[in-house]
Amino acid sequence: MSEIKKQLFEQLALIAHTLGSPQRVEMLDYLAQAERSVDELSQLCDLSIANTSRHLQILKQHGLVSMRKQGKSRLYTISGDDVVQLLTSLRQTSEHHLAQVNLLKSKLTDKSQDETISSQQLLSHLNNNDYIIYDVRPKKEFQQGHIVGAINIQPEEITEKTANLSTDKTIVAYCRGPYCVYSYEMLHSLKDQGIKALRLEEGFPEWKAAGLPFT
Repeated sequence: MSEIKKQLFEQLALIAHTLGSPQRVEMLDYLAQAERSVDELSQLCDLSIANTSRHLQILKQHGLVSMRKQGKSRLYTISGDDVVQLLTSLRQTSEHHLAQVNLLKSKLTDKSQDETISSQQLLSHLNNNDYIIYDVRPKKEFQQGHIVGAINIQPEEITEKTANLSTDKTIVAYCRGPYCVYSYEMLHSLKDQGIKALRLEEGFPEWKAAGLPFT
């Protein structure tokens, strides 16, 4: 039995080893948003095609991503919501135990005006019509899944779309996740105009992985 236990731990260590590359963690973050080709991931992660393919093969070999063929292209996506939960646990543990993580996180944006809302709090308001929800991600990611009732504002449209916005409702903005700056930018742009705005604590992948309503 002890030998079987050791073999099990060896298998668990394979997942830990797979997450031991910052490039692969970044790829998983992008793949949690939408299905992507090797070329697209290569551009997003600023890696060569060959290097991107090598990382994807490791992720696929250990079950963290899945692949399908479309013509001559190979399209990759995250293999399940449990992978998102794994990344969330990795982030939370790192924030609890690594001071450098929180130092770097504080440099993402000015938190002085940052007001957040949890997923459960937002869920309780979904049917009340007192919040307007904005998904601040690229169109492709929005189309492949978003919170029920959310309106898409693409990152490059933030300034234009919020310039003449007028509402007495509270706006909730979200994007890719806690380390994504788009929702922060949206929040600050709205507050400069005196509009009440909140940022969802996490992003769409975490919302979906929690089994909350999405379309």
